[in-house]
Amino acid sequence: MIFVKKLLLAFITGGMLLTITACGSNNNSSKNNDSGEPVSVANGEKLFKQSCASCHGGELEGIIGPSLKKVGAKYSEKEIENIIHDGRGSMPSGVVQGNDAKSVAKWLATKK
Repeated sequence: MIFVKKLLLAFITGGMLLTITACGSNNNSSKNNDSGEPVSVANGEKLFKQSCASCHGGELEGIIGPSLKKVGAKYSEKEIENIIHDGRGSMPSGVVQGNDAKSVAKWLATKK
């Protein structure tokens, strides 16, 4: 029983560290983290996979962050962009910025 408790504690601690390193890797020392690519659904999907999938899952199933499979049914494109910009819960602000944030929001808004 003690082994199980220690294993569970190690798992929880590891998950917390993963959250801090994967989702909290926002570096505000560079004000513009925009790739310069035009706003598009295709760019949004690519950027999501690069910057967001480690927490929200490659299939939007949710890992550390919540599932986003139907996020477009709950929030408008602008609301999603605001969440990306401002952060929410344990999600840090500004993981993607500028046109990149607009592209990710545009793509996520199609998920209904």
